[in-house]
Amino acid sequence: MPEISLNNKIIIGNDVFIPLIEEERLLSRIKEIGLEITNDYFGKIPVFIGVLNGACLFHADLIRNIKLECEIDFFKLSSYGDDKLSSGEVKLVKDLGCDVTGRDIIIVEDIVDSGLSIKFIEEMMEKHNPASMRVASLLVKPDSLRYNVKIDYIGFNIPDKFVIGYGLDYAQKYRNLRSIYTISDLK
Repeated sequence: MPEISLNNKIIIGNDVFIPLIEEERLLSRIKEIGLEITNDYFGKIPVFIGVLNGACLFHADLIRNIKLECEIDFFKLSSYGDDKLSSGEVKLVKDLGCDVTGRDIIIVEDIVDSGLSIKFIEEMMEKHNPASMRVASLLVKPDSLRYNVKIDYIGFNIPDKFVIGYGLDYAQKYRNLRSIYTISDLK
């Protein structure tokens, strides 16, 4: 595990991370989103499609706050590798395991920065011909958006800084941190 100091900073190599969104605030906002989706989909059975690996924790906590029948599935994309910046290319690593033709689907994402992955998902989902598609993202970086994508359910708008924790990784590690941390400008 990384070194955690008394003032709640996390040190990973030469990088210092500071708390951005604490666990209690995350869970409270996810509960609100769950209620909103429950109201929007009353009488329907939506399919919640999590984008692995980053959205796994958000997906699980969101589903626990949905008060209607629903189904879940996952696919996996790759655009970062082990870097702090996107490669600019999205690849499908694992496809859906269920048929979503004519279904109401909700894509569950951990973070939207440039919008490239969501654009890729929109184009991919068109081939599956769902009845409707909405997107729920825990985090959105509005200043980084380069593509015109619609995010229907937003947990938090955040600054254009690298973040870890609560499913978000640094070289596939630190997803298990209970809060979200951002890289600090101070060393």
